[in-house]
Amino acid sequence: MIEKDVLELLEETGALLTGHFELRSGLHSERFFQCANLLRFPRKAELLCKALVENVVASDFVGQIDAVISPAVGGIIVGHEVARALNVMSIFAEKENDRLVMRRFAVEKGARYVIAEDVITRGGRVQETIDLVVAGGGEVAAIALLVDRSGGKVKFDYPTFSLVKMEPVVWDPQECPLCKQGSVAVHPGS
Repeated sequence: MIEKDVLELLEETGALLTGHFELRSGLHSERFFQCANLLRFPRKAELLCKALVENVVASDFVGQIDAVISPAVGGIIVGHEVARALNVMSIFAEKENDRLVMRRFAVEKGARYVIAEDVITRGGRVQETIDLVVAGGGEVAAIALLVDRSGGKVKFDYPTFSLVKMEPVVWDPQECPLCKQGSVAVHPGS
């Protein structure tokens, strides 16, 4: 599946929005990815996650995959669909005091995990998930993203795959031209 088709599907489902937004990172942008809007449609979610998995398994750098782990909340459905396409187990980390923790599940020592997430801007939740896998004695096989909002600037120490690499313009709130025009940033959820 080519990036143009993925972007069209994201726009069609309301997962790619245009307006004035405050991102989880605190930055402002005129574009916002709300992948939950796409994930409302199971067949479309399955289609994109299958395409993502095809990229992962086609790589010579990934090797054995035992399970998928994702950060809550946005990554849970993506992780589940990626795990289904790989025919492996899916687990997730949960937020507690604004940090990710393993509450319901444990990382299995020696198991190789794909970390699945819907969207990254700075990669903080993915890095927290990497840290949980390593702390639990697991190994990171790869990182699978629907959207890399950093345009490829965020780097991890593991093979990283995304269906879309896009770097929408972002501003610090003090420098945001939309704020200066009197527009109020909304936070549609992340």
